[in-house]
Amino acid sequence: MKTLASPGLITRIGAPISVLAAAALALIIVACALLASWIAPYDPTNLASFDLMNAELPPAFTADGDAHFLLGTDNQGRDLLSTMLYGARVSIMIGGGAVLVAATLGVMLGLLAGYFGGKVDALIMRIGDVILSFPTILLALLVSGVARAVFPGAATAEWAPIILICAIATNEWVQYARTVRAATMVETAKDYVRAAKVIGLPSRRIMLRHILPNVMSPVLVISTINLAAAVLTEATLSFLGVGMPPTYPSLGTLIRIGNEFVFSGIWWIALFPALALVILVLAVNIVGDWLRDRFNPKLRVKR
Repeated sequence: MKTLASPGLITRIGAPISVLAAAALALIIVACALLASWIAPYDPTNLASFDLMNAELPPAFTADGDAHFLLGTDNQGRDLLSTMLYGARVSIMIGGGAVLVAATLGVMLGLLAGYFGGKVDALIMRIGDVILSFPTILLALLVSGVARAVFPGAATAEWAPIILICAIATNEWVQYARTVRAATMVETAKDYVRAAKVIGLPSRRIMLRHILPNVMSPVLVISTINLAAAVLTEATLSFLGVGMPPTYPSLGTLIRIGNEFVFSGIWWIALFPALALVILVLAVNIVGDWLRDRFNPKLRVKR
C-alpha cells in the first residue's frame, strides 16, 4: 500500500513547491518595491512627510508603538515600512542593473574569445583572471573609491547608483565571459557554423544571429543567481558607507543606520531591513539553484 510518506513522492512534491513558493515570495517583494510610490504610506524622500519628533518610535505592535507607523520609525522620523519599500527598490534596481551590465559585457567578450580564439581569447581571459584575483567586495570598494575621488558628485543620490552598478559589474562579467566562451567554442565546431563561414557570412552576423541564441540558456541561469549576489554586494557596500546616501537609503544603508542604535534598545531599524534582505536573497538563490539543476544535464535527476 502506497502512502504519502513515500520518499519519492515527497521529493517530487516538495522541490517544485519550495521553488514555486520562493519564486512567488521574490516576485511579491520585487513588486512591492517597484510599486513603492503607490503602496508606501509615506514618501521618505520628501522632507515634508516626516518629523524628527517622531524619530525612533517602536513598531505599532509593541506597548509604546504608534499605530501610524507599523514597523516604527528610524532616527530621522521616517516611517520604516515606507523607507524599506523605497530602499528595496533601490537595492533591486542597482542589483538588476549590475547584472544587466555584467551580462552584456561578459556575453560580448565571451563570444569574441570563443569565436576568434588565439590572442583575442588569451587577452580577454587573462584580464578576467586578474579581476578574479581580487575579492568582489574589495574590487567594488576600489572602483567606488576611485570614482568618488575623481567625480566629486559620485556620492549623491543621482550618481551613486551608477557608480555602484559599475563597481559590482566590474567583477561579475568574468563569469558570463567564461561560460559563453566555452559554449561558443563548442558551437563554433558544429557544422552549421562552418557552413555559415563557407558561404561568406560576416563574423558579426554569425556570432549574433547563429551562435548567441544557442548559448543564452546558461546566461539566464547565472543571471538569476548573480542577482541575489549583486543585491547582497550593494547592501554590503552601503553598509560600509560607500553606497547610497542616508537621505535616499537602500536596505544596506538602513542596516548600517540601525546598527548604530542596536545596543540602545532600538532594534527595529536594523532588524526589519535585514530580514527583508535575507528573505529576498534566499528566495532568489533557491530559484537560481533550481534553474541551474534544471538546465544542467549532468545534475538532472533521471526519472
